[in-house]
Amino acid sequence: MASNLITLPDIQRLSNRVIRILGANPGKFTLQGTNTYLVGTGARRWLIDTGEGTTKWFDLLKHVLTSERATVEAAILTHWHRDHVGGVSDLISLSPDVKVYKHQPGPRELDVEDNQTFNLEGATLRVVLSPGHTTDHVAVVLEEEKAIFTGDSVLGHGTAVFEELGTYLLSLQKMSNQFCNRAYPGHGDIIEDCRARIAEYIQHRYQREHQVIEILSSAPGNEFWSPEQIVKIIYKDVPNNLHLAAERGVLLILKKLELDGIAVKESSTNRWRYQNTKLSPQTEV
Repeated sequence: MASNLITLPDIQRLSNRVIRILGANPGKFTLQGTNTYLVGTGARRWLIDTGEGTTKWFDLLKHVLTSERATVEAAILTHWHRDHVGGVSDLISLSPDVKVYKHQPGPRELDVEDNQTFNLEGATLRVVLSPGHTTDHVAVVLEEEKAIFTGDSVLGHGTAVFEELGTYLLSLQKMSNQFCNRAYPGHGDIIEDCRARIAEYIQHRYQREHQVIEILSSAPGNEFWSPEQIVKIIYKDVPNNLHLAAERGVLLILKKLELDGIAVKESSTNRWRYQNTKLSPQTEV
C-alpha cells in the first residue's frame, strides 16, 4: 500500500480555514503520516489531533503558527491512539492555557458530548460521537464547509480497522447522515465525496461479512471454522504476512454474526459454525 501513496507536503493549506500539518510519522498503518489540522481564520486557532509527538511535527506547527501570527486556543482529539495524541505535551509547552477536548477524557482533558458545538473565528466545529474504530472515537463537522474531520473511521486511502464491527457500521452511517461533502481524514489525502466513500466502506464490510457467511453455511456437516481457515479462503490472493491482520478482522465479523444469531462459537476453542439460514436485517445489502 505504502508504495502506491501520493506524496503529501508537510504543510498544506486546504481551504481558507484549514491547514494540514503532517505528523512526520509515515508507516504501514499511518500512511503518509498522521494528519493534524489547524482550523480557523483568526489569531486563536484550534487543532484537530496532535500527531505522534515527533520533533519535526512540533517544528512544523511552530512554523505555521508564526507564519499565521496565531496561537492554539484548543485542540480536539479524535481518539486515544498514540499517533493522534502524542503531541499534546508539546502543545501544552507551547500554549500552557490550551484546552484539550476528548471523549472519555484523561487527565487535563475536557469531555465532549454528541453535537456539542464550538464557535471560533472563521469556523464552527460540531462534535459527532462515532465509536467503532475505538470506543472514544469522534468525528468533527466543519459547518461552514459542509466538511467532516473523520479521524480514523474513514481514511484517504484504503480501509480502516475497528474494534467492534456493528458499532463501527452504525457510526459510518451516522457520519454519512451529516450530509458533508469533503472529508479531512486522519490519514491520507482529502476525500472530496465523503458520502460516496462511506458508502464504499459500508458495502465493503457487508461484502466481507457475506463471504464469511457463505463459508460457514457451505461447510459439510455444519463444521466449525477457525478465523485462520476462513482467511486462507477469503484472502487467498493476499501475501501470507498480511493474514494475521486479516484474522483480526474476520474474528470481529464472527463476533458480530454471533450477536446477530448467525454464527455460534465452540465453547472450548476459537472456532465457529453457521447457526441460522436467514440473514438478519443488519447483514442485508
